[in-house]
Amino acid sequence: MDLREKYLHSYWLTKVASFAAILLWNILHFLVTIWYWVNDGVHMLESYLITYGLFQKYKSLDPSKVRYLAIVVESEEAHQISEVIKLLHWVADIGVKHVCLYDMEGVLKKSQESIIAECNLLNLEFVSLTDGKEGVVEAANLLFLKYKDGGDKPKFTEPLLDEALGLVGCSGPDPDLLLNYGPARCHLGFPAWRMRYTEIVHMGYLKSKKYGSLIKAIYRFTTIRQNYGT
Repeated sequence: MDLREKYLHSYWLTKVASFAAILLWNILHFLVTIWYWVNDGVHMLESYLITYGLFQKYKSLDPSKVRYLAIVVESEEAHQISEVIKLLHWVADIGVKHVCLYDMEGVLKKSQESIIAECNLLNLEFVSLTDGKEGVVEAANLLFLKYKDGGDKPKFTEPLLDEALGLVGCSGPDPDLLLNYGPARCHLGFPAWRMRYTEIVHMGYLKSKKYGSLIKAIYRFTTIRQNYGT
């Protein structure tokens, strides 16, 4: 085999391998896309069936087990105030009384008057990312001023830090359940010291919210057994 034949052989092997890799990638992408469509379809159907009361078990939901509910909304979606209010009406209909609304940029906090006016059956708290950052700084400064002249270095325990956060007005109840609305599957900066035993559930986009999905998330929380350690 001369040099030209070796080059052509290598060239076509590379082409075939590249084509096979692209074909395999497209097949995998297609299968994953189909799986997501089917999964979304199943969840949508289940949500509608729950909404219309066709699943008996969800009728026994006990909302009193959710003493404090946190709703985290991605800041871009938080501008959809009418959607947030609709979601809060659903929460009130289910029977949850205490709700903390959070978005990173404080969009919901700026609209709290209109939200409270529309959702007067709920006890609402509004939190943003700056509350968490400023709270930690103020609590740290408070502890520094309190112990800087002391002889012994204090042992910074959880109760001590909770007390400092409470004194600067950044303490609050730990949510039993946190519902995250938006593309990101995380708490988006919700104060970490208030999530020690919080269950977090990603609910998808706010505009795609469904009443049945909300009932399902709260019901599943009320049926699980939490282990708090020792």
